[in-house]
Amino acid sequence: MELRGKTVLVFGAGKSGIGAAGLLAEAGALPVLYDGNEKLTEETVRSSLSPSAAACTQIVLKELPDERIQSADLCVLSPGVPTDLPDVNRIRDAGVPVWGEVELAYQCSRGEVLAITGTNGKTTTTSLLGEIMKRHAGEERVFVVGNIGNPYTDAALLTKDDSICVAEISSFQLETIHSFHPHVSAITNITPDHLNRHHTMEEYIRVKELITLNQTPEDYVVLNYEDEVLRSFGQSLEGKVHVLWFSSARPVDEGMYLEDGVLKMAGSFGTGDLIAVKEQQLLGTHNYENICTAALCALAAGADAEEIREVLKKFRAVEHRIEFVEEIDGIAWYNDSKGTNPDAAIKAVQAMVRPTVLIGGGYDKDSSYDEWIESFNGKVKALVLIGATKEKIAECASRHGFEPVFLCESFREAFDCCRKLASCGDAVLLSPACASWGMFRNYEERGDIFKAMVRELKRVEK
Repeated sequence: MELRGKTVLVFGAGKSGIGAAGLLAEAGALPVLYDGNEKLTEETVRSSLSPSAAACTQIVLKELPDERIQSADLCVLSPGVPTDLPDVNRIRDAGVPVWGEVELAYQCSRGEVLAITGTNGKTTTTSLLGEIMKRHAGEERVFVVGNIGNPYTDAALLTKDDSICVAEISSFQLETIHSFHPHVSAITNITPDHLNRHHTMEEYIRVKELITLNQTPEDYVVLNYEDEVLRSFGQSLEGKVHVLWFSSARPVDEGMYLEDGVLKMAGSFGTGDLIAVKEQQLLGTHNYENICTAALCALAAGADAEEIREVLKKFRAVEHRIEFVEEIDGIAWYNDSKGTNPDAAIKAVQAMVRPTVLIGGGYDKDSSYDEWIESFNGKVKALVLIGATKEKIAECASRHGFEPVFLCESFREAFDCCRKLASCGDAVLLSPACASWGMFRNYEERGDIFKAMVRELKRVEK
């Protein structure tokens, strides 16, 4: 679609919506930025826009009038806006095309796209792949964008024909793609998450698999052989796209696998050892899987094994993902605020090598916590709970016979409770298995507050 002169309704005035409005303004469109949040003011929203975007963007708050829908040539939906909202249905019923922020950015950008999705591991994999591609192609050619915190729309008009966009793509973003076509895609794993949004596991799986929608036999998809859903999906793609497998449990013919503490390559991109896990700094089997995903994507995009090895030896865990904060009086404090679902939190528990006091709970995404509680397996010595899910998780823990469990009304109370429960030689782990909404703006704020409290404790102890 030619955007110049078109009236485009941007639904949602968060970071993605602001980015979309800015891109549309630069592309010569006429953005209309809408948000139903009754607490927002036009002044607040307009102050978030760049001066050039603010000058040509109309702002509509609270109610969305019919005439605004009828006058729109296109609607760009922010990822946080459910696609089945009544207002979104009104837009569709009016015959207005509905794109997501990712589709808009893709339509306005140039170059090659490497796209990562999956329930867990997306951010680490995307960050690592971004660093490898910068080593391979040069920093000026590589843009790391998407759900990782850098809106794709901010980078779109900066791209050139030789640019490479390494994009973390969420299920919310995949719901609204149309022509989005990565040369290399990857799905790290699929476990239950966001069922309050997608309603069924089948729909969640379908949306994740959309990342390959427009790929061809000249393209690549990297899939987890140990994920039964993805194994079946990969087999269904035969002849449609080149499938590369990774496994942490067995050799594969085409891809990469872990064997005897070494990550090994097999198939089209060479055979032999890539790197021993002791030579790099990421911990845990889940991270070895993330390395395989990033390495295979990089190889498919033209990088070589030596470039990958160089980056792996220096790469450290991303912020908020099993991030070591401090050791104080023999107690190690870890920030895993990005553990926003049970499967991610299980991996954090499995990575612990000390008796662990665990902080859990938060916003309810209709998750089940049974497997998370079962994973404690003697590692977790106490569970401290906060947020809307604390009673639900406490009940689950009781069914599984786990104790002790402490329910706290605030994050500060939970932190102080952990401080009293932990002894020298223990770890305190923030890995909530829940989203942060309701108590915090996002998981980053939750993790930052946790780290600030730990560092304040260190100053007091000194």
